[in-house]
Amino acid sequence: MTFQNTLQFAQQLDNQDELKNYRNEFIFPQHNDKNVIYFTGNSLGLQPKSAKTYVGEVMNDWGNLAVEGHFYADKPWWDYQERFANPLSKIVGAKPSEVTVMNTLTVNLHLLMVSFYRPTKTRYKIICEEKAFPSDQYMFQSQVDFHGYKPEDAIVEIKRREGEHNIRLEDILAKIEEVGEELALVLFGGVNYYTGQVFDMKTITEAGHKQGAKVGFDLAHAAGNIKLELHDWNVDFAAWCSYKYMNSGPGNASGCFVHEKHHNDSDLPRFAGWWGHNKERRFKMEPTFDPVHGADGWQISNLPILSLAPYLASVEMFAEVGMDRLIAKRNQITAYLEFILHEIDKEVKGHFEILTPSNQEERACQLSVFLHGEGRSLFDYLMKNGVITDWREPNVIRLAPVPLYCSYEDMYHFGQILKKGIENH
Repeated sequence: MTFQNTLQFAQQLDNQDELKNYRNEFIFPQHNDKNVIYFTGNSLGLQPKSAKTYVGEVMNDWGNLAVEGHFYADKPWWDYQERFANPLSKIVGAKPSEVTVMNTLTVNLHLLMVSFYRPTKTRYKIICEEKAFPSDQYMFQSQVDFHGYKPEDAIVEIKRREGEHNIRLEDILAKIEEVGEELALVLFGGVNYYTGQVFDMKTITEAGHKQGAKVGFDLAHAAGNIKLELHDWNVDFAAWCSYKYMNSGPGNASGCFVHEKHHNDSDLPRFAGWWGHNKERRFKMEPTFDPVHGADGWQISNLPILSLAPYLASVEMFAEVGMDRLIAKRNQITAYLEFILHEIDKEVKGHFEILTPSNQEERACQLSVFLHGEGRSLFDYLMKNGVITDWREPNVIRLAPVPLYCSYEDMYHFGQILKKGIENH
């Protein structure tokens, strides 16, 4: 498609957008009595209007039924999480038995590493990406320290080549082969939080397994954003937060994936709790742990129903839309934003450098833009003029045109505000 940097063209794209009505299902912050242009769904998604209804149902059941809500609520609390199995499995490309919800993201990654990071004297190294999200870096450091290894020996970071912003797949594969029999675990982000680069998880998984290692992924920026096929890719485990692209609310519950090939492995260690115990015998309070078959067997505590309620509201919206339609719009609206940035770049002094790969296979919703010659004042100008975006040092803004609620007209207006901001500064 040949894009145009005009309001009329943007509105034409919106009129043709088969997902346009979903924008009305979200609550936008206001600026001068208008919806803000919201680019930070990669940090915290907007609130679905249905979230209050779902939370209200739980509150009403708590008030009217008290403890009996566990079994007699319209959505009984004791199996509330089971409502996520089918829709979440479609979002991440899994079997329903391979997914569950519990805890929060880094907590779940730690718990999954109990099962899948089992270092020995000769096989103890972890491969990860350079500049992974800090929480992952801290997790790796504390895990290897817990097992008695030094982080500088056990953690192997795949680095970007000099002068490049993204990590080459060939370098990942070469390092996996180089570490070889010392490799215990490959644990990558599915999408790099800083650059927005999407990694080839299928190929990375195959390479890790070839060396005898386990392979897992932090899908914080991938779940609800990219096409995932975790089961078919043979990924061992994964976890993701729900509050970014899946709009479940701040700090909300995490999703987990455990491949079915591990479900019957009785030698696989895990930290156990009663909510992971045999569902039919859970309330018999038996002294010996008998795990639920499937990913639910990794659950520990009973689940925070008030937190799960808005997550369920969003997941059901995803089930209605489907990932294929979501990704089709994601690709087009991200391409239009990229076009707008290049057009504005031609009209102003200065230079934009998009760090995110231009190859569609290596990017998703996010564009990370290096604003050469600009400083924090431009970001402040955008925020004061109704554009909510994300600033990363030294002068990078991250823009995520989330397809469920961002419009093409938003992209056009953002370009005009950005142009004015640069001219004024």
